[in-house]
Formats: sequence, structure tokens, C-alpha cells
Amino acid sequence: MDYEALVTTMRQLAIEAGDAILEIYNSDDFEVKTKSDQSPVTEADEAADALISAGLRASFPQLALVTEEQADSHDLQAQTFLIVDPLDGTKEFVQRRGDFTVNIALVENGVPTRGVVYAPARKRMFYTAADGQSVEEDGPFDAARAGQTRPIRVADANNGALLVVASKSHRDQATDDYINRYRIADAKSAGSSLKFCLVATGEADLYPRLGRTMEWDTAAGHAVLAGAGGVVLRFDTLEPLAYGKPGFANPFFIAASPSVQLVRD
Repeated sequence: MDYEALVTTMRQLAIEAGDAILEIYNSDDFEVKTKSDQSPVTEADEAADALISAGLRASFPQLALVTEEQADSHDLQAQTFLIVDPLDGTKEFVQRRGDFTVNIALVENGVPTRGVVYAPARKRMFYTAADGQSVEEDGPFDAARAGQTRPIRVADANNGALLVVASKSHRDQATDDYINRYRIADAKSAGSSLKFCLVATGEADLYPRLGRTMEWDTAAGHAVLAGAGGVVLRFDTLEPLAYGKPGFANPFFIAASPSVQLVRD
């Protein structure tokens, strides 16, 4: 695998998709439709999906591709593939809260190894470099040329005063009950895959998700966190979260710095 070419392409496509998303986001109005699973989808999701899919298929035709918006790709049974959520956090997008991201990842043998998470409205971009180390790039973001980057690393957590991040749109009592089992210094909410990136940069120590997610929601953020020294574990067994599962549905999970003393349910 030519990781340099892959990362360059994923980064470029994420920025181009982000530009297309922001054009619609900043317009006076946009259409919101409801998918069969009752989740929202907008023309921004569809435009970004078309752009990213075309770019990946042109550059890496040998790799299988799974995207949220293309139902015919959901029957794929492969352990190595590209996986895309063109607009993660559609609810944040619709409510114009800014916490939405473009997510592109490579999964190899069930493990997300390279990924890019771009939050165009927040002007933050995170990705795994060719060597597997995760970085944050400083803007402004030019699709044709990478800007200044800095390595990111998870924090050495203080288990007597943890920093926790949880979902903004999907937080529930079960999540709060689990968080309350730790000694917490601060708890914040964030949308989309940004939560993985906040753990990756040390801005949070722990992100529990006790709710429904799909692999395209998590793969890019998982790759970024892993490249920063973090872990993503199944909530029930504390084993590594694997990818390429039938139907691509995830179990509940915990994303964290490995220094966090995790509570077993």
C-alpha cells in the first residue's frame, strides 16, 4: 500500500468535500430528507459522497469502498477496504451548530490504520500521516498542498480528575450513569467524530459511546486516535473494536487514553 499517496488523496478529497459542504451550509436554505432508518440526509451529504467516492475509485480502484450514502456497498464482506462518512453529524449540520466532519479511512484486516477527520466549520483537520503517526494540520487548508502539521498525542490521564467528552446529539441517562462512575474534573459535549480527535489531542481522556453507531461513523476517528496512542474498545469486553462486521454496525464502545483506568460494566 502506498500510504503517502493514500493520505495525500484522502486529505485532498476531505478538503474539497468540506468546501462543497460549507457552500450548502452557508446558503439561505437546504433540503433535509429522512432515510429509511429515520436519520436525516441533506444535499450536502450527497454532494460530498459523490465527490469523495469518485476520487477514491479513480485513485484506488483495487480497494473496496463502503460509504454511508451508498446502500449497495453495505453488503461488502471484506477485511481491507476504504470507508467514508461524507458528513458525520448531519443533525449538527441541520441545526447549524458546526460540529460536523468529513471522514475517510482505510481499514486493513479489520483495523482502521489511516484516516482523516476534517471539521470545516470548526477549521480543524486531523489525520494519520503515511508513517501512521497522527497529526493536526493548521489552516487555512489548501487541497493542493498540505500546511504546517504537528504530531498529536493522548494525555497521561489523571484518574482522580478525568476529562470526559460525550455525544452532543445522542447523550442519554445510561451514558451519564457510566460517566458518573469515574472521578471527573470536566465533562463536555461535542458532535460527530470530533470526540475521538479531542481524546487524540489530550483535550479529553475518555469518550464512552453507549448508543448506535456504524463503522463509517467511527473508522476515521478511530484511526486518528490510534495514531495518537489511544485505544477504542468494545464496551462489553474491553477488546479492540473490529471492522468489517456484517452490516457494519458497532457495539457500544469506549475511546480513551490507555492511561485511563477503565471501569468494567
